[in-house]
Amino acid sequence: MRRIDTLIVLSTLSTAAFAAESSRPRGVSPEFAKFYKSTDSFSCISNPEIKLSPSQVNDEFCDCPDGSDEPGTAACTYISELSPPQPVAGKVNTTFALPGYYCKNKGHIPGYVPHMYVNDGVCDYELCCDGSDEYAGVGGVKCEDKCKEIGKEWKKADDVRRKSERAALKRRVELVNEAQSLRAGVELSIGRLEGEIAAQEKKAAALKTAYEEIERRERGRVVSSTGGKGSKVTILAGLAKNRVNELRETLLGVVAKRDKLKERVGELEAILAAFKEDYNPNFNDEGVKRAVKAWDDYAAQRLAAGETDESAENRDLAEVVKEDSETEGINWAEWETEEESDVEALYKFEEYLPGPIRDWVHQKLIDFRIMLVENGILADNANSGSESKAVTDARSAFQSANDEVSTKSASLGDLRNDLTKDYGTDDIFRALKDKCISKDSGEYEYELCWMGSTKQKSKKGGAHTGMGNFVRFDKMVVDEEVSADGKGLGKGERLVLRYENGQNCWNGPNRQTTVVLACAETDEIWKIVEEEKCLYKMDVGTPAVCEGREEKKAAGKDEL
Repeated sequence: MRRIDTLIVLSTLSTAAFAAESSRPRGVSPEFAKFYKSTDSFSCISNPEIKLSPSQVNDEFCDCPDGSDEPGTAACTYISELSPPQPVAGKVNTTFALPGYYCKNKGHIPGYVPHMYVNDGVCDYELCCDGSDEYAGVGGVKCEDKCKEIGKEWKKADDVRRKSERAALKRRVELVNEAQSLRAGVELSIGRLEGEIAAQEKKAAALKTAYEEIERRERGRVVSSTGGKGSKVTILAGLAKNRVNELRETLLGVVAKRDKLKERVGELEAILAAFKEDYNPNFNDEGVKRAVKAWDDYAAQRLAAGETDESAENRDLAEVVKEDSETEGINWAEWETEEESDVEALYKFEEYLPGPIRDWVHQKLIDFRIMLVENGILADNANSGSESKAVTDARSAFQSANDEVSTKSASLGDLRNDLTKDYGTDDIFRALKDKCISKDSGEYEYELCWMGSTKQKSKKGGAHTGMGNFVRFDKMVVDEEVSADGKGLGKGERLVLRYENGQNCWNGPNRQTTVVLACAETDEIWKIVEEEKCLYKMDVGTPAVCEGREEKKAAGKDEL
């Protein structure tokens, strides 16, 4: 009994669907069916004040200014924007009210074909696969219904596209997670650097205080002597003594080397003399004869020069290398020892005072001297040209700590700027930053580096040409076809990356690249065109701009 009731309900629905479909005039979609329900009259869609009889619908004569009375003919094609303007009485809407001739395309996707294509003698299967747009058979043309075959092929291609889309969406999720991880890493680095900078600033402040205190003490240091044989003289005497000792040691080394060389020359002369005496002159060896002749020439020259008396030279050398003492040479003790000055004696009275009083008096004397230095009464030891090692080390430590604070502060500023920088929706381009893709395009290879730059590389060698540096994100509305493999921008609003301020064109502007993005499973450059002189457009696929979509109804489902 229940099965019978179900069959009755299905039969009723089928009858109602058939009645609803049959009540629509040819070329009308379910979306606009409500305007054609009345059996008494028809009102123009955009101009409802104009009423017609139902017989005037699809009568091959355009009665409505908006063409809505001819949904299934080409009678109103003159309303098209491509046609010249027509004189119309009164203020009425002369824009097409319908998107086109509606093709049911059972077994595939319903669609619209422009009214000017209706009964034009051409089968427009890409738009109207059921061939219903050529119902009149103009010129004997009969368009068969190919929706079943086309729908089957389309479904295969759509399955591939959906699979690729799912993979692209999965990849996008991975990029978002990677971007979030990178952002978290930047935030952690900022926190770590803030802590390090705070600690380093405290260290630098302490070192600065220590340096200033040491420098202050140095300024208050009492000069040990102000006489003609001051500290500079004693220092100079010490340096001179060290230098003279070094020269003496060097001279002794040279004399020792000279004596060794003399011994070796004597040995060689004895060997050659013995060789001359013992060789056989009847043995015809040219090398031996030349060696003997060379020794004879050397001996003759030495004999002609005579023996040199080197005793005087040796005595002079012995005199020079003697150690300095109070009686011979320089009396260094005379220059290295200073007599205690009146000033030093005055300050030594601190040694006879009790400890606490001695420290107090010493500090007051230092403060008093600093006051005199600051008022220009006494010379400043700090500007004397000879800075103490304590001051040098203290200043070096402070400068090193301060430089480290500056370096880390600069790094912290860069990280904070990076955190506020626009990386697109979900910060996703953070995961792609500085990664590059390229495309071979005949003579050139083009390269795109995300958030970086675009380049044109010649295959013949030479320098690369900069086509722009990333500046900002933008939007662009596109209307382009998508190829069978799914590579293309399609229709709608697309994300754009603007690359500007590239290499200057000869007699032209700086190069710029407009990178238009569309959803794809992998990062890939699809097409590069130079739209104007040195202004390039780059079509690029990437999973970074993919968005989820609701599953559509089955393409081949029959409409009611």
